[in-house]
Amino acid sequence: MATEEANLGGWSTVKPVTEEVKEICIEEKPEIEKTTAINFKDYIPLLYKSQTVNGTNYLVKLDVCQENDALEDECVHAIIHQALPCNGGELTVTGVQYPKTIIDPLVPF
Repeated sequence: MATEEANLGGWSTVKPVTEEVKEICIEEKPEIEKTTAINFKDYIPLLYKSQTVNGTNYLVKLDVCQENDALEDECVHAIIHQALPCNGGELTVTGVQYPKTIIDPLVPF
């Protein structure tokens, strides 16, 4: 943890999603679907990076599949901001990139 604390303002390394990040992604699924104009049959958070700036930014890779979609390699990259607890801790989707593939790296946008 000390390494990430020394990197305040920078993005962490890519990590498998935690339960906390998974819950954040699930809570923001309707907003991500609204942004892409697609209702996803499958929506599985896979990996994430985080950044601490006036709260926490989560850059997340989500494995998705549309209804009746034969493609298995579709992903969404989303940035979700969580405000500081003293500011209410509100979640906001600040960016979405779609379509992406499973091999596309998580790059801040």
